[in-house]
Amino acid sequence: MTVNRIATSSAHEVRTEPALVRFVLIGIAVTFLTVFVVLPLVVVFTEAFSRGVSAYLAALSEPEALSAISLTLTVAAISVSINLVFGIIAAWAIAKFDFPGKVFLITLIDLPFSVSPVISGLVFVLLFGAQGYFGTWLIAHDYKILFALPGIALATTFVTFPFVARELIPLMQEQGTQEEEAAISLGASGLRTFVRVTLPNIKWGVLYGVLLCNARAMGEFGAVSVVSGHVRGETNTMPLLVEILYNEYQFVTSFAIASVLAFLALVTLIVKTVLEGHLEQGQNPSDD
Repeated sequence: MTVNRIATSSAHEVRTEPALVRFVLIGIAVTFLTVFVVLPLVVVFTEAFSRGVSAYLAALSEPEALSAISLTLTVAAISVSINLVFGIIAAWAIAKFDFPGKVFLITLIDLPFSVSPVISGLVFVLLFGAQGYFGTWLIAHDYKILFALPGIALATTFVTFPFVARELIPLMQEQGTQEEEAAISLGASGLRTFVRVTLPNIKWGVLYGVLLCNARAMGEFGAVSVVSGHVRGETNTMPLLVEILYNEYQFVTSFAIASVLAFLALVTLIVKTVLEGHLEQGQNPSDD
């Protein structure tokens, strides 16, 4: 309790700005969020329901829309599952062990943050396209990567794989290795130590990373646009279909699908807030 009182008093001490300055800064922040976040969301839902609930439901029940929703959820499930396994393994290795190439591995994990998603998609075209490095072999063996689910899943996985690992690495580094070392000294195997000691300590971080990864996967446009081929009813995810329908002046259907993405984004925001609370409680336990 003493620590909390000291933190509270320190927070009040640093607020030296006049009330007018604080009011202006808060007003600017609220205005910015209203114009660039709240109003676009209101417009999306307003346009989606502009012709009534029946038209909205009819737009979402069209075969093209159902195909896009199904493909988006499938690709998100695949990419999140792969990145979950990779992220935990990479974070565990980086946070708990020292080995040659550790810095290089961290750099590779951050690579998708610095590469344009369109360039990422183009790389897969150069690898798996008809004129790519593996294109001739894939065609000869009748394996289809581009313009199909595998290519979309690969591109989405690439652009989203830093999220889980980058969330877990600082968390596991902060926790250290003392608990794992104690478990191993008591005779626990490496796998048992991970399941009983490491995983419970990082569960909220894992959920947070998965949440961010899933949100990015469902909203990915650039890389998927390059590798999908825009095959109607087959390889269009929700973001791609929204653009196509809008360009074809099918505004109700376009905004209806966009509203689904917006709703998922709002749900993600709520869950993210809850998980952040759990992470803060885990990292800053209350002192009596």
